[in-house]
Amino acid sequence: MPVVVGLLQRVGDVGHPVAVAQRLHLVVERDDLVDPDAARLDEIDRKILAELQADGRMTNVELARRVGISAPPCLRRVRALEEMGYIRGYHADIDARELGFEVQVFAMVRLVNQSERDLSAFEALARDWPLVRECHMLNGEIDFILKCVSPDLSSFQRFLTESLTSAPNVASVKTSLVIRCAKDEPGVPFAEFEPRPDTP
Repeated sequence: MPVVVGLLQRVGDVGHPVAVAQRLHLVVERDDLVDPDAARLDEIDRKILAELQADGRMTNVELARRVGISAPPCLRRVRALEEMGYIRGYHADIDARELGFEVQVFAMVRLVNQSERDLSAFEALARDWPLVRECHMLNGEIDFILKCVSPDLSSFQRFLTESLTSAPNVASVKTSLVIRCAKDEPGVPFAEFEPRPDTP
């Protein structure tokens, strides 16, 4: 099994590969498809993912040119990669600060109990908090790290005192305010990918 590539792509309304797909009527040949039973990626599939990760707005024609195949099989591969879950969605890359969301905070949360029920209950809470944009369970002294985005410090402090620290089973919360971002590159480093022995 390959490593599942969870991709959140940058995309606009124009030139979306899926939008292009709606305008094409093709005869599908199985040799052109990613084999869903094998659930394996070949070199062309990885090139497609890498290109869409870098620029999700490109048209199917441009994508096909970059990966070195014709447009119809390229489109079928994109559709197959979507159906198999390698591409989870297409999203705009929003500049939070330009929109007035000036505060980004990482909150490190330790729970009183770490049973699966307790962990799942906290994850459910985190999914319902709008200010929490990312929630990751960690190994070590900290149980969860949250990435929070807020329009101002007072809004975050209100969330911290009224929601996060008062949540059931929360033992402690440590926060660190982001001063600036040196790198924000979503996705995976395809340049570092090394095929496994059983990978095409």
